[in-house]
Amino acid sequence: MRINYDFGDLEAFLAVKETGSFHAAAQRLNLSQSAVTRRVQKLEDALGSQLFERTTRSLKPTLAAKRLQARAEAILEDAQETTRAMRDESVEFAHQRGAVISVATIATVVAPLLLPAIRAFRANGHTARIRFLDGSANEVAEAVVAGEADFGLCSIPMLEPLTEFVPLFDDRIVLAVPTEHPLAKRATASLNDLGDTPLILPRRGTGNRLLIDEAIARARTPLSWTYEVGRSTTALELVENGMGVALLPQSATRSANVATCALTAPNIARSVGLLSRLGQKDTPAVAALKTAIRSVV
Repeated sequence: MRINYDFGDLEAFLAVKETGSFHAAAQRLNLSQSAVTRRVQKLEDALGSQLFERTTRSLKPTLAAKRLQARAEAILEDAQETTRAMRDESVEFAHQRGAVISVATIATVVAPLLLPAIRAFRANGHTARIRFLDGSANEVAEAVVAGEADFGLCSIPMLEPLTEFVPLFDDRIVLAVPTEHPLAKRATASLNDLGDTPLILPRRGTGNRLLIDEAIARARTPLSWTYEVGRSTTALELVENGMGVALLPQSATRSANVATCALTAPNIARSVGLLSRLGQKDTPAVAALKTAIRSVV
């Protein structure tokens, strides 16, 4: 059966029934009297029943009107409840989305930078959940460009065209050496001091390796590696077990059981910063976490 009336028709009917006047119903609904009349007539045609007996002096509801009233009120109440529920769910969903911050980050800055920032973020009363997307610098940049992350923390040798990079600090490349190695007692060292000690380098294609290769090329210092690894944690495991010395960002060695000495000749550093999509507007929670990160630096 096709339904040829709508909620507006039922509202007009109830207003007329309750006020006893087309004129008063029109004022209640903020409609013209003729519009209310048309809606009631449309409802009568759809139901095949007369709802009001009209005379020049009075307006009386029919038996059909009395039977319809309770059902019309129930229909409108159900519709209003459905609308309220849908709006509440939409607001809740929007709140949940706003309450989750996705941060793409390189692993080496989590402990020295991101964790202290999160503690400050929490201390200021922020309760947003935080999703970590940890990976290489290239993976961080890809997550930001794809919109998977609200922002990134990384070092990038080349800026993506759709992103904005704001430097936070320079992270020096240092020599990580076993604690019993002769270089462990020195504050500085150059590549020429390595002698026959096996060298551990980041894998080709990574941002750190690109920085190192460029610095070596400028210094015209021949360099031969013994181990090549994809992650700084793997390099540290090798160093801790006396397998060699590694060229690593200083931030990656802070909590490791290894000794470090500053690298001179060449002096290598990577810029670590916030990576965001161009034109993106931060939510208040995202902006607050960024502020906390900058305060830590």
